[in-house]
Amino acid sequence: MISKDVIKEKVYELYRQAVIVLGDDVKKSLEDALKREEHELARLNIEAILKNIELAEEKGIPMCQDTGLPVVFVKLGNVEVEDLRKGIEEGIEKATKEVPIRPNIVDPLSRKNTNINVGDYIPPIDIELIDEDYLEITILPKGFGSENNNAMKMALPAEGIEGIKEFVVESVLKAKGKPCPPTVVGVGIGGTSDLCLKLGKKALLGKVGERNPDPEIAKLEEEILEEINASGIGPMGLGGKTTTLDVKILKAHTHTAGLPIGVCIQCWADRHATGRIYDK
Repeated sequence: MISKDVIKEKVYELYRQAVIVLGDDVKKSLEDALKREEHELARLNIEAILKNIELAEEKGIPMCQDTGLPVVFVKLGNVEVEDLRKGIEEGIEKATKEVPIRPNIVDPLSRKNTNINVGDYIPPIDIELIDEDYLEITILPKGFGSENNNAMKMALPAEGIEGIKEFVVESVLKAKGKPCPPTVVGVGIGGTSDLCLKLGKKALLGKVGERNPDPEIAKLEEEILEEINASGIGPMGLGGKTTTLDVKILKAHTHTAGLPIGVCIQCWADRHATGRIYDK
């Protein structure tokens, strides 16, 4: 059996890694954006971001003051697990106190802070059942400068692919510099109103720069990315060629009468960390 304490330590380790170390795919994308950029202010912004990433790793401190709301994705295989939720919550609390990570979680009405980044229904935990011999946990710390600019539309089926493109691009351009671009944009298509947004968030876990294996979706990702970057909003909204580093799309089947579209915007700090625990 995988014990609660083992889960706690793994979550602590993953949360710490996620807020301090940015993935190589995101770093490479930022470096490539810097090479392409001609706008002086945009270059200065990307250089500052890259220096920030370097210092965070060197000093072992979070790369951004907004260490986000911890979103947890779990792949649960054919293993016995002791008190999964409690283990996750205790790992988050430990990371909050020891890394340390800014306590961001408050009651929505009183605004009273829990001080441990755990609260009612928080962290949200998405569980996917898999036919494997391990438990896989992913921590995605979601900053709210970007989260506040998410969007969802219950489109009509007749709006089709062009309607999807229009809504995603419109949502990103409306946000302008508020999500701290260059962003990564996750898009969920289909399912239900809540599922399309969840898929948009899950899409952010994909590698920046890699296309969806479905050619039709890959084409849609590229077209949306090109249109967003043609806007000239640029890094931090101050002009330039790179407003978005990548667009990632996931889709689900849906009802014949609907076309749900969820847009989940992530700032340049597209942070997440994944680890597996085997039942030894």
